[in-house]
Amino acid sequence: MARDTVDDRPLEGITQLIEWFEVGCKPREDWRIGTEHEKFAFYSRDYSPVPYAGDNGIEALLKGMQAELGWDAITDEGRIIGLVEPNGNGAISIEPGGQFELSGAPLETLHQTCRESNRHLRAVKKVAKPLGIGFLGTGSSPLWTLEDTPRMPKSRYAIMSNYMPKVGTRGLDMMYRTATIQVNLDFSDEKDMRRKLQTSLKLQPLASALFANSPFTDGKPNGMLSWRSAVWMDVDNQRGGYQPQMLDPGFGFEAYANWCLDIPMYFIIRDGKYIDMTDITFREFLNGKSSKNASGMRATMGDWSNHVSTVFPDVRLKRFLEMRGADGGPWRVICALPAFWVGLLYDDVALQAIEDLTRDWTPEMVAELRASVPEKGLQAEIGGEKLIEIGKTVLLLAKGGLARRGQCNSEGIDERIFLVPLEEMLTSGSTSADRLLWLYQGPWEYEVRRIFDEMAF
Repeated sequence: MARDTVDDRPLEGITQLIEWFEVGCKPREDWRIGTEHEKFAFYSRDYSPVPYAGDNGIEALLKGMQAELGWDAITDEGRIIGLVEPNGNGAISIEPGGQFELSGAPLETLHQTCRESNRHLRAVKKVAKPLGIGFLGTGSSPLWTLEDTPRMPKSRYAIMSNYMPKVGTRGLDMMYRTATIQVNLDFSDEKDMRRKLQTSLKLQPLASALFANSPFTDGKPNGMLSWRSAVWMDVDNQRGGYQPQMLDPGFGFEAYANWCLDIPMYFIIRDGKYIDMTDITFREFLNGKSSKNASGMRATMGDWSNHVSTVFPDVRLKRFLEMRGADGGPWRVICALPAFWVGLLYDDVALQAIEDLTRDWTPEMVAELRASVPEKGLQAEIGGEKLIEIGKTVLLLAKGGLARRGQCNSEGIDERIFLVPLEEMLTSGSTSADRLLWLYQGPWEYEVRRIFDEMAF
């Protein structure tokens, strides 16, 4: 998550909101790959979480990264809370519990994504090591309680933290104790957007199963393979998680805009200050209703852009599509996630084959699959078939899509190389979460703290 938007152009009606999405339509030659990944910062000496303040806190880490990279600071009430590359090609941000995130530049190939991740991890480890900070690549915080977890001083997070317990039971866990890998992909027009969104929404549970990497909470097994995915079952079901209406045949920009309009707002920004707007929906704000905290203020284009960034469906539409189903993980799977989705969605043959494969999957079937994946992982079933078998078919399609892209590195190796971790999982039937549980019960002798060495970057 990078910088919130300030755009004072007034909004007059829903047409402008729909047009905001349409700006994202791009010809195929301009399609890009944007990869985001979060990791937990911890002190190497005792595996404790890293607070914001202090000589070796998150603030110091950000300032060190600014000096190392030469990127511009993003501030909130005078505090550094992120960095942005001067030309807008990438950003570093902090999530609510101090999770350290890279939002990558829009790149043409997965080889570039790989190099970008390597550069980032080299830089962050160079700055972090003298501070005594390490980074953990998992989908959830395995040891720290919610009370143990520090809170970052971002104004939007304070508003969210106050609101989340009013609308679900797991919102604070989501904010403070989970981490993800995400890939952002383009579309050519509304029809192409619909095909990609609906196909990827059906397959998001498979991604959650393949990237399951959060089996520990509060220092012990939590009964899940992807605890992070289970958390999303009750964060705020009006604005997040699985939204079956997005599988409607006529779904498009207008339907998505109308859904967003009827969701309560989080905030607006005026004169650099965040104003709590959680008491009204965006539609009410657009129609002239005042929040108790913002009397007489009118909606702007910046308000809409920020509001769209505060809805959290499994696949999110902005001016691109965000794949949001994966747990955080180590370097190898950071590159595997975009490879998986690019192979399926950026190739016409693969996209058509996935549409055919999932054509009979009803919204109800997908909901049942999504609900069973956190615990069962690749052993979950849809239509009487286990995900592990479906995954083998889907992976072959992704490999075919990447082969047809023909993007090779200097050694003549194409992008299929980044799918190797997923191929290994499907061959063995063992995900990262399965392996971690095996280590816990065996070599680790039931000591969860060993994960900080096993899964550190």
